[in-house]
Amino acid sequence: MDSFNVENAPEIVFFDLETNVPKKGGERFWVLEFGAIVVSPHKLMEVESYSTLIKPEDLSVVPVRSSRSHGITRAAVEKAPSFEDVADRIFSILDGRVWAGHNIQRFDCVRIKESFDQINRPAPIPIGIIDSLGVLTDKFGRRAGNMKMATLASYFGLGQQKHRSLDDVRMNLEVLKHCATVLFLESSLPSTLHSNWNGCSSSTIMTRSRRIGKSPSREDTSRKSPPSSLLGYQRTVPYARGSLGKMAESVKGLVSKAQGQPTINQILKHSHSLLR
Repeated sequence: MDSFNVENAPEIVFFDLETNVPKKGGERFWVLEFGAIVVSPHKLMEVESYSTLIKPEDLSVVPVRSSRSHGITRAAVEKAPSFEDVADRIFSILDGRVWAGHNIQRFDCVRIKESFDQINRPAPIPIGIIDSLGVLTDKFGRRAGNMKMATLASYFGLGQQKHRSLDDVRMNLEVLKHCATVLFLESSLPSTLHSNWNGCSSSTIMTRSRRIGKSPSREDTSRKSPPSSLLGYQRTVPYARGSLGKMAESVKGLVSKAQGQPTINQILKHSHSLLR
């Protein structure tokens, strides 16, 4: 087997976008904030970060007041740079890296492609995509109630999701670490620990909003919320399905060569080291 230096493994960039909420079908999304952290794949340590507010061409799409305590308002973005002003920086932090985030294949990747197309610039291209929504749905399941980042963070006591890009990507990484730790512990004693979850279906776990009869706000359901049915939904991706599959296989090969196991198992291995 050829030797492989883990220092040459591709870096992972967790990123998140905040956008306006279109009021009706056919209206476009405008990126209002971009945030990203770059982490080393073998230690999951943050090595770089970047975030910026972005002024849309049409300021009227941004609310004067936000329904969220940390929400983005018109006053916050009116003096921010345009997307074209920060496009070079966004391109440099995304291009040629593994992209990671929650529900990014269906939402964030599409918005990035649209934004670069709008300014007639080539969009950055990932060498692979890790969508934590799909990974956690498959590996961790609905034991927290649903697959929203806010629900998963609350389940692990990580605080309230702020819906600000840089805060959300850091929360995303912490949620992955916690899920991976639980999965590692369950794999160590599968007959003891895992069996306890088998009787814990999503129908028996109530989220806070379900307990008190609270309906989600329009902002919560319009943009990054996972589809109501995760089993059969079709992701909208800005790249051809064939090329996306090739990219996924490429990064899977690189990571497997570095660690001898799939990407999610790298996180499990990292969690194991944290427990020692």
